[in-house]
Amino acid sequence: MLFRKKSPIGLDIGSSHIKAVQLNDTKSGYELAFAEMQPLPSEVIVDGAVADKNTLIASLKDLMGRAGIKSGDAVIGVSGHSSVIIKKITIPMMTEEELSTSIKYEAEQYIPFDINDVNIDFQILGPKPDEEGQMDVVLVAVKKNIIAEYVDVVEKAGLVPVIMDIDSFALNNMYEMNYDVAEKRIVALVNVGASKTNINIVQEGIPIFTRDSVMGSNNHTEALQRELDISREDAERLKRGQTIDGVSPETALFVVTSASDEIYTEIHRSFEYFRSSVSEEEIGTIVLSGGAALLKGFPDMMAERLGIPVEIADPFRQIRIPEKLDGAHLREIAPLAAIALGLALRRVGDR
Repeated sequence: MLFRKKSPIGLDIGSSHIKAVQLNDTKSGYELAFAEMQPLPSEVIVDGAVADKNTLIASLKDLMGRAGIKSGDAVIGVSGHSSVIIKKITIPMMTEEELSTSIKYEAEQYIPFDINDVNIDFQILGPKPDEEGQMDVVLVAVKKNIIAEYVDVVEKAGLVPVIMDIDSFALNNMYEMNYDVAEKRIVALVNVGASKTNINIVQEGIPIFTRDSVMGSNNHTEALQRELDISREDAERLKRGQTIDGVSPETALFVVTSASDEIYTEIHRSFEYFRSSVSEEEIGTIVLSGGAALLKGFPDMMAERLGIPVEIADPFRQIRIPEKLDGAHLREIAPLAAIALGLALRRVGDR
């Protein structure tokens, strides 16, 4: 892999925040250039699509201003919402070049959209165990209009989009960079954001199951609003463990716990589907990222409900943080930067 002094800027544009990370390539490894977050008003991103382009552009420019950048290459992440399909398929053995010419035909069998309305990519995982002459491939299709929206926003903010990647794959990049992927145990990389949950189950660094769902920590916010008849702002305060007049901590905790159970149930369903369709081996560890990783009690309760140890992701584990940056603060918010860091590790020409 060829290295430049600075990596592209990894942009994780979620429904509640933009997260951006850039790395410096040094002789001794990666160094953090910056990691920034910019809150977004609700309804700017809806179901993974850009609903308020002007506000999003302005917010991205604000983030860039704080980071002290005016231009640069960017890698944009997208999730498997209704406009993104991620599917593991089995096809006859062939070279990457051969698959490049036949992927459109292969994809037509699995993609529920007009094939002319999507951009298609793939990653060869390797020979399929116990099936001679067959190989496993991850097929990805993203609607062209979704790509066009994000590209337009990023360009108008002054950046140059060079790669569009999938959030779940970015999680795997982050994991490979910071953890021992040689272990044969199965690890579930789970990112619980505001409006989505990304699951990427890997073994020895190879994705063997990927699934996204439209459920996240907005569940907590909406449950608090609904059950306690309070504003969204007050609900967010309670979710973060703060207090408001008229609501006891015990009452808030009860509502948050009930909302958490819905998320755990959804993740459990994905794990059960993995066990029935991919591997009966037990998942050894969950590496949890996203805003929910910072919610009081959420990781511990997840471990208890799912019966699997939970470790909070540290995307800066193998990244040097210069003294000029606020290292303590970065460590506190690290789980939020997992996808953005994984995106920042991408290079043009990678697969």
